[in-house]
Amino acid sequence: MSLGEYPAGAAHPALAGDVVGYCGYVEHSAVPVRRRELPGPRVPVIISFGDVLSVRSPGVGGELTSFVAGFHDTFAVTEFVGAQCGLQVDLTPLGAHRLLGLSGDDLRDGSLRLSDVLGRAGDELVSRLAETPDWAARFALADEFLLRLADRARPVDAEVGWAWDRLRRTGGRLRVTALAEEVGWSRRHLAGRFRHQVGLGPKEASRVLRFARTVRLLDAAPSISDLAADAGYADHSHLVREFHALAGCTPSQLAAERRGASVVPV
Repeated sequence: MSLGEYPAGAAHPALAGDVVGYCGYVEHSAVPVRRRELPGPRVPVIISFGDVLSVRSPGVGGELTSFVAGFHDTFAVTEFVGAQCGLQVDLTPLGAHRLLGLSGDDLRDGSLRLSDVLGRAGDELVSRLAETPDWAARFALADEFLLRLADRARPVDAEVGWAWDRLRRTGGRLRVTALAEEVGWSRRHLAGRFRHQVGLGPKEASRVLRFARTVRLLDAAPSISDLAADAGYADHSHLVREFHALAGCTPSQLAAERRGASVVPV
């Protein structure tokens, strides 16, 4: 049985655009707890004070504690037994580029151990957060750490920032050719600069943004066909293919998992 608490916190206003927010977590379970982690427009940073977490995605697997999950266009399955406690910091992909110095393959491939990204400063952050007695103080400590990183942040092309915002605001339903025309760059140049700073190219990022919006609509959708139409997919079959590719299951299977009516398969 898993018992947990999940306090949430907002980041300092000066971090807007880079940090989506904070979520603490405390869980205990004597049996394995398995979850399907879906791709979305964020880069999760897991700062753990608990037991190891098994993380598996297509072609990748490992045992992790504190890590940066990356900006992916596929799902992962996590599993733990015992105790989990820590802080999840959700960054935007451009925030991960600016604050953590990640780009291209760093953002896109696998998961990176926090110590490999931040060095000794990452280990010290984990220790300080673990020793801090309450969540409000932990969120304030995370603010303090990230504001220091923001003072020496890597630059982002204004055009890439604008393109990412346009894709995000349209839920990924903007053609890359039209986006490049609006930016004033060639499609090839935009794709290269965007991929370097965001992690995925604009077409792949649009796919993730549209999928994330579709997942948000899933529970309230009258039918899968209606969901496909509302989310801008060609038809029911197109939607199901995208769910298989990005979530590893059908929309109906995911809806059942979210209701607790089924479990993530091994």
